[in-house]
Amino acid sequence: MSTAIETPRHRVEPVTAAGEQIFLENGALMSRAEFHQLYRDAPENIRAELIGGIVYLSSPVRRVHGIHHGFLVGLMFQYEGATPGVEGGDNTSLLLGDQCEPQPDIYLRTLPEYGGQSRTTEDEYVEGAPELLLEVALSSRSIDLNAKRRDYCEFGVREYMVLIPWSNKLVWFDLMRGTELPVPADGLIKSIQYPGLWLSVPTLLQRNHRAATEVMQAGLASPEHQAFVEQLAQRRAAAK
Repeated sequence: MSTAIETPRHRVEPVTAAGEQIFLENGALMSRAEFHQLYRDAPENIRAELIGGIVYLSSPVRRVHGIHHGFLVGLMFQYEGATPGVEGGDNTSLLLGDQCEPQPDIYLRTLPEYGGQSRTTEDEYVEGAPELLLEVALSSRSIDLNAKRRDYCEFGVREYMVLIPWSNKLVWFDLMRGTELPVPADGLIKSIQYPGLWLSVPTLLQRNHRAATEVMQAGLASPEHQAFVEQLAQRRAAAK
């Protein structure tokens, strides 16, 4: 998501908690249930997240964010299309814990019937942590690398990537171990959660469509990706 900005409260019906009215405004403290009710009733153009029990409203999205976001979405959906049992999502609210409802730029998750750790609610929200989350960070960098990372780690996200175009880098985390992973010297990242998901950081930053697709296709043709596809199929068969 884009960065939080200083704005007045948005005109949505306030929720009453402990005798006090609470509004969808930057910095407001509330539970996920309270936030979800307010956000659900807000106008479609309002973008908000609840991180660590604190509301963050987002600013209008800059071109730089949009073009890098779209580029990453295309690559993730290539992986989804070649990997039955894996689902990609774009700007989707996640129901995590009692004080966390983020809306990450992109997620990849293993569907529950294939052994994944999240589920789809009856009203079509994702509840629980996807295995991999990706953010494009501009002025939201501090939130993405700190408050969001802590919540993602606490609630079970396994792998996290933050692309920072203005700093010309990608930051990569193994949240299962609570560590930042070094980007290899050649810039080629091979996902620890999704075998065959190969990303070349230089091609991401340059938005080199041909080169990025070639790297992705090489990953999808790798023996480890084929083994992962077979493993997912076996999990699905066992679940039946």
